[in-house]
Amino acid sequence: MNTSKRDRYTLKQYTRVIIAFFAILLVLLLYQYTTLYFKGVVDTILSTSFFIAVAHQLGYASIVALLLVFPFNFWENYRPAYGLNLVFAILIVLLLIEAMLVSYYCTALVPLGSDLLGYSFKDIKETISNSGGISIMPIIGALAMIALFFGTYKLTSRYYHYLGRMYPFTIILFSLFISTLFLEGKPINQNKTQYLVLNLYNSTTEDTSYDANVEYPLIKAQQTTDVLGEYFELKEEKPNIVFLIVEGLGRDFVGEGAEYGGFTPFLDSLTTKSLYWENCLSTTGRTFGVIPGLLGSLPFGRSGFMELEKYPNKLTLFSVLKNNGYHTSFYQGTNSSFDGVDRFLLSENLDFVLDKSGFGNKYKLQAEDAAGSTWGYPDKELFRKSMSLPRNTGQPRMEAYMTISNHEPFIPPNQEHYTKMVKKLLQEGSFDSRTKKIIKKNDNVFATLLYTDSTLKFVLEAYKKQPGYDNTIFIITGDHRLIPIPQRNAISRFHVPLIVYSPLLKTTRKMSSISSHFDVTPTLLALLDNKYEMKMPKKVAWMGDALDTEIAFRSTKNIPLMRNKNELKEYISGTKVYSDGAIFEIDGNMNLGSSFSGAGVEEKLTAFKSMNAYVTTSDKIIPDSLAIFTVKTEKFANSEMVWINSLLNEYDSDKLYFIARDFAFDKEYDKALLLSRYIISESPSHIDTKILTGRVNAWRGARTKAIEILNACIKMNPNYIDSYAALFDVYYWDGRHREALALIKKVEENSSSVNEITDKIERARREARKNQIVAHN
Repeated sequence: MNTSKRDRYTLKQYTRVIIAFFAILLVLLLYQYTTLYFKGVVDTILSTSFFIAVAHQLGYASIVALLLVFPFNFWENYRPAYGLNLVFAILIVLLLIEAMLVSYYCTALVPLGSDLLGYSFKDIKETISNSGGISIMPIIGALAMIALFFGTYKLTSRYYHYLGRMYPFTIILFSLFISTLFLEGKPINQNKTQYLVLNLYNSTTEDTSYDANVEYPLIKAQQTTDVLGEYFELKEEKPNIVFLIVEGLGRDFVGEGAEYGGFTPFLDSLTTKSLYWENCLSTTGRTFGVIPGLLGSLPFGRSGFMELEKYPNKLTLFSVLKNNGYHTSFYQGTNSSFDGVDRFLLSENLDFVLDKSGFGNKYKLQAEDAAGSTWGYPDKELFRKSMSLPRNTGQPRMEAYMTISNHEPFIPPNQEHYTKMVKKLLQEGSFDSRTKKIIKKNDNVFATLLYTDSTLKFVLEAYKKQPGYDNTIFIITGDHRLIPIPQRNAISRFHVPLIVYSPLLKTTRKMSSISSHFDVTPTLLALLDNKYEMKMPKKVAWMGDALDTEIAFRSTKNIPLMRNKNELKEYISGTKVYSDGAIFEIDGNMNLGSSFSGAGVEEKLTAFKSMNAYVTTSDKIIPDSLAIFTVKTEKFANSEMVWINSLLNEYDSDKLYFIARDFAFDKEYDKALLLSRYIISESPSHIDTKILTGRVNAWRGARTKAIEILNACIKMNPNYIDSYAALFDVYYWDGRHREALALIKKVEENSSSVNEITDKIERARREARKNQIVAHN
């Protein structure tokens, strides 16, 4: 049809589109409450909360209608049907966004907010693929939703005459919008798109300017009281320190009185043989903050300390202990580039780091989800690998583990066995009906908890066979509480157990007073400094102080809590808790009740935000003179950075790697090496770039340097076949046939992809025979 002859659409058709839009919002709302009901999160679907949510969706539809009516009229006057088609397209996009955000909320039980800005596209993609992936069902759901939208629009033609008798449409919309401004909403009943937009706006426009009357506001004398010494019988040799940071290990699952008790029997037993803080708080609600908070007592920065573009000078437990003769190491079964872990550990000069790339073919990856993705190696494989590594008996060690199994998609090894255990515990336990319902609907989560608990038992038993076990202190805690299981209140996600277990303990003790991860590093260093001649910094900038060892419940500390990246919305000051504009009173069961006092807590949070931004962006945590390891950064000339930035607007290590590789293939070696150096400075664990650097050096004739680089790649990732392929080539070009022959045995032992380079292996054997070199076993 010739569009010039079409009649322009009027407010009647526009009204019908908005009604259809609102109807689909209600469908999504019904999907949310139904999903939460079957997960055991809410008790009923058509609750008061549901009808409040209907009002919020009505308000959201109203403001969308008000904003779109102007472009609708403009384009309809310009050319018939353009305005209506534009509105249709925009509303479909908004519905798809709302559907994704509702699905996220049903999984995470918290709405997506400004934390979205704290993750790179690569991190988001990895999280989605490893937490269930993208399947065909969401696509079918999206198509069904769009079809329903159009169908509802067609249906409204029958009923529009009822609306036509009312007041002018824009007045109705404006009134509805104004009314919802006075209707208080919680995350469960707010429109998720509106929440995200407002959250992003508030986060990006927040004033965090700081009037610095003190240049280093966190600096204080090293005067942390030794509160642990009386509980330990320390030896003459410094003790080994081992951290077990357990994914999702919340207090609600561990110890006496746990809401979901019985699924961590080993840890439950261990709490009675340890120093046990039942009311410890992680300082962030996600994994991104546990390493800086627990092992560095460091402030957050805007999106978490490890996300800072440039690290300020800092002190951590790693650096202080390394400076006192400790061998420092870190172990995880996942990709260490996620959340910037590799950058942070590199800045601390650790002696050894194990991640997903370093396991070899003797260890089995976590089962793939429906999308064929996996986070990496499950917890028991992580501990098995660690126990296989040699340990120097003449040197104290600080070892830190970060586990992953207790995370979406919750597919533990031998899942059927642990699921049967969940059913048995449900039958034997005395859970109330609500708790029982939640456990039934999330049996895979609780099966994973049982698996995780069994792996912790395994690793502590395995340590008994390691040298120095009788002189080792174990610290076990969670990075945050499990997200998918319903939480009681705003601080539940931070509530984790803290267990200090050791053969060196003289006595055990259970503490109900509140402490946080910020307090762990200062407390351990005070213990060591009181017994040994430690080289300690004269001044420190810890966020915390000594752990509170009071048995009875009390809360005396000031603790800022970062819920998600970019979301610093909770603050504890004594027994007062500020959360999202409300003040609560915290009691001995870590419940929150209404508080009629608490003036000044919000002001403390505001002041902290300003100080936090100042010290992390201006390098004002500690001065150079106090730093043990000054932060090493790659230096690039201005002209080099201009050239690098011209290649890609946004940093993406994989895309830049392919650009560097193309330069290398074109024999522009200087450009390839410069770009590779930049990639490695941003992503220290990007092994493909390191291999490329080795190859380029070989092509330029620097074969000794190339061999050194490629051997380091094999040490970093003994399973990755590309490192071996490159090294076989360099050995061949340099006539090192004996080394090539020895490499055959190494690749066959470590790599599961050895069949991919059979041609290079045969070439190495052929050259060895030519030169009459015999392999010695």
